[in-house]
Amino acid sequence: MTRQALIAGGGMGGLAAAIAAARAGWQPRLYEQAQAFTQAGAGIQLGPNATRILQAWELGPALAQVAAFPRELNVRSAADGAALASMRLGDAFLARYGAPYATVHRADLHGLLLQGATAAGTQLQLAARVEGVREDGDGVLLRAGGREIEGDALVGADGLWSAVRAQAWQDAAPRPTGHLAYRALLNQRDLPAGLRSDDVTVWLGPRLHVVAYPVRQGQWLNVVAIVQGEVAGNAQDWDQAGVNADLAQAMGATCARLQDLVRAVAAWRLWVLHERAPLRGAQGMARGRIALLGDAAHPMRPYLAQGAGMAIEDALELGKCLAPASGRIAEVPVALARYALNRWERNARVQRRAERNGRVFHATGPVRWGRDTVLRLAGGRLLDLPWLYR
Repeated sequence: MTRQALIAGGGMGGLAAAIAAARAGWQPRLYEQAQAFTQAGAGIQLGPNATRILQAWELGPALAQVAAFPRELNVRSAADGAALASMRLGDAFLARYGAPYATVHRADLHGLLLQGATAAGTQLQLAARVEGVREDGDGVLLRAGGREIEGDALVGADGLWSAVRAQAWQDAAPRPTGHLAYRALLNQRDLPAGLRSDDVTVWLGPRLHVVAYPVRQGQWLNVVAIVQGEVAGNAQDWDQAGVNADLAQAMGATCARLQDLVRAVAAWRLWVLHERAPLRGAQGMARGRIALLGDAAHPMRPYLAQGAGMAIEDALELGKCLAPASGRIAEVPVALARYALNRWERNARVQRRAERNGRVFHATGPVRWGRDTVLRLAGGRLLDLPWLYR
């Protein structure tokens, strides 16, 4: 009899978990609270550690149809636009790591994962908000969308504000970081030539940084400006309307090119960043027949561009641990405990590194001067992260 994997959350982590569970011989049944999937969202960077997995799942050709593959990562001073460091991506990364560095619109990545999950036989239920979770003898019960469903394992892939985590772990809510992310998408054909780009560019300034990179095969430019501050409103609403004047004030005396790029955006969307403390042990990712994946387990600041990558890595490891070994299927709690043991330390390391990067990116005074000096001297050697991408 095929074992049933209940998955809460139809985002990228949940769909990746469905693909991995199906490849392990399980029947994935996915429950998503939204009434329908939308095209809303911004860009995502995928390092070779993530694109390698998509290729293994035979999604490489689909990714190539929707993504961009930048040639370089360039770091500049937000104050005067001066180059600080650069790292070759493109063919150089492909040769070094065996998989490409890609930049993709969130909706496009979601679409190809949805296609992969559907092709794998995932049963998908929309408008199914998680209402209850409990283990029951040799199974687990999920109440969602007014129904109670029984399965052999439950995967909470329902994001930062995970209902599965809230009910099964009963811990505190995510905490605000004090950082705000303004995001926008610009059609490159509408931009002056000097603002168009096929590369990833990062501008570093006091208490702020801006990232821009191509998506949708280079036709669009994704722009994210992250500044320190607070905003009123619903903390769980990650798509609030941004206020142009507020961002312009936060940008301060930055270089002309960066000011021009910011002014090219007619309307920003605003994301109030939240986080949890880095994982301290495997118990933060699995208990009994319930496992957490992606942001539900280890939300992280976006300063290493690995949120989606870690969720995809989680899914791959989950599938490995659920797969039969030598024809014998391990007990579900044992398999999920192994998954958590194999993942928590790497996820915690990425969480800590992302938090550290945020302090470095937004440095002021002598620390900022030291950062810029080190970047000019070390260049690409400092930007490359073999421990992450391999």
